Amino acid sequence: MATKSAKNKLTDRPVIVCTEHRGVFFGYAKNTRGAEIDLRSARMAIQFGTTRGVMELAETGPTPRSKISARADIEVRKVTAVFEVTPEAAKKWESAP
Repeated sequence: MATKSAKNKLTDRPVIVCTEHRGVFFGYAKNTRGAEIDLRSARMAIQFGTTRGVMELAETGPTPRSKISARADIEVRKVTAVFEVTPEAAKKWESAP
């Protein structure tokens, strides 16, 4: 279990958050516990363009066939899953048109 001081030092990390309403969001979060998550510089996967589903977005990032939204700081509600995003995938999310 993390100590109180360790919890206070949480840093933003790249994650994908899925919701009850089938939303798929990439962004940076400090805390991913609970049904609501604050995401900084969030982008939404409007169309995946993957052959291996949502987890491919976390492992290797959006493909050229994916459609990715503009950025915004958002609060995501009714969270159903949180995926850690690899550094390679985060770079592709950041550079997606």
